[in-house]
Amino acid sequence: MKKYKVFLLSLLLLVPLILVGCGNSKPDNESAKKVTSNTNTDVDFSGVVIRIGAAEGKNGQAIIEAAGLDKTPYKVEFHVMQGGNLVLEAMAANQIDLGTGSQIPPIFASQSKNEGNLKIIATKKSSTLDQELIVAANSPIKAVKDLKGKKIAYVKSTTSQYFLAKMLENAGLSWGDAETIAMSTSDGLSALLTGEVDALASYGNAIRSAHAKGAVTLQSATGILSGDFYWYATPGAIQDPKKHAAILDYLSRFHEANEWARQNPDKWAAHYAPQINQKTQDYLNQFNEETQQTKTIIVPIDNATIASEQDIVNTFAKLGLLKSGIDISKIFDHSFDAEISKFKKY
Repeated sequence: MKKYKVFLLSLLLLVPLILVGCGNSKPDNESAKKVTSNTNTDVDFSGVVIRIGAAEGKNGQAIIEAAGLDKTPYKVEFHVMQGGNLVLEAMAANQIDLGTGSQIPPIFASQSKNEGNLKIIATKKSSTLDQELIVAANSPIKAVKDLKGKKIAYVKSTTSQYFLAKMLENAGLSWGDAETIAMSTSDGLSALLTGEVDALASYGNAIRSAHAKGAVTLQSATGILSGDFYWYATPGAIQDPKKHAAILDYLSRFHEANEWARQNPDKWAAHYAPQINQKTQDYLNQFNEETQQTKTIIVPIDNATIASEQDIVNTFAKLGLLKSGIDISKIFDHSFDAEISKFKKY
């Protein structure tokens, strides 16, 4: 059997259902030479498959392919899914080995019978832009305190519910002081634009689309959100030496691919914008804004990350969404920390 030398790190994904796109890479030992890492290991990756899930291609295979780092010595099965909750549903069913998403989904997934079949293995530092509490153009509401008794749409069990709760609290209001209405991102946007609600707490394309139609930022979640996103893996994949090594290698490639994108923003935008039905220049502008705020990098789990996650848990417990007394530190796995700390600093 042929052995491949890799600079550890990798991930895979596969779920045959509820996906909007996918990409597969076949084993190849050449691109491992392009990955910067201080940790070398001889691992026989023959027959190794990593199944990976993510809500957006930029969170995995798309950016790795654009950077030319997709020729891995193990097979990658990557699928884009319709939200972070579906990524974790697939992980709970053992349909994927690796997934990525925000801080919120693993909290709820970890409270299920099998504890979600997941562990948080790494932190992805990223931008908190386009996560906002907004009002319609010409709204008389000028401050968060003005929302008492008003209708506010939000996306349940997501960052938007968390930062909305914190914004209300900081303004001296309780969750019950406003009429909060759980909606999807698209329904919330429609409700704001048609006047069905007075404000919207949301993120991503919903916020950008609202601003394009004149919506005004009441408060940005920057300063409330940590900017932490996670990579999760199943305990089985973590404990499998070959998959563990492949996951580490994949994360290294992702880390390096994001630096490539920062150095080649035009090429990255041209590659990715068509995949999300966005104009290249519009996505380029968005990417540059995000990069100016925060560089997307992979870092080890630290105490600040765990404290941030615990604060989210405590906030949701106050809202009655979780039982009190949950120690969320138990869902973090530190077996990748030492090697991730050797990744090149950007």
